[in-house]
Amino acid sequence: MRRLQRLLWVTAVLVVAVLAAVGGVGYLLFGVSHEDPLRKVDAIIVLGGEHDSREYYGIRLAQEGYAKNVVLSNPYAATDRTMQDLCDTRIDDIAVTCERPAPSTTRGEAMFTQRLSEQHGWKSVIVISWGYHLTRARYIFDRCYSGETVLRAVPRSYDYGPADWELVYLYQFFGTAKAVVQGSC
Repeated sequence: MRRLQRLLWVTAVLVVAVLAAVGGVGYLLFGVSHEDPLRKVDAIIVLGGEHDSREYYGIRLAQEGYAKNVVLSNPYAATDRTMQDLCDTRIDDIAVTCERPAPSTTRGEAMFTQRLSEQHGWKSVIVISWGYHLTRARYIFDRCYSGETVLRAVPRSYDYGPADWELVYLYQFFGTAKAVVQGSC
């Protein structure tokens, strides 16, 4: 009986320690803002995710003069209303195009950014994603894109509880580990 109690206590302490480590290190790597200052670039790349105004944020930055080209990652279904409204349009003097990433990951988005940059002579881009995704996105773009990147978070708040943040951080840890294993594009 004492052996079982000791095993339960050790297990509980280990679980709490792992959760605390994931939360603490995850917060430092993914929870603290890792945005770059805005500056003019050749194109704005909006990474896929949820429709949390990221597409409109990218277009707004272009309207403010940061770029004349906006590329929206489009991993969504053909029936996606937001993308139907925005893809292959011109808003003011800004070209808005959509690109399907292959693979449908951040790596695929970095790869199409490299390809489009070579086609159009782009040397720099703003990359827009969730704030907690910027560290991983920077790592992947540094390995797959030869130009300069400015990373910006979608301006929004996250109404997540502690368990949600643990899952977000774990997902980012595993996604970063996968990117390390995959190496350069």
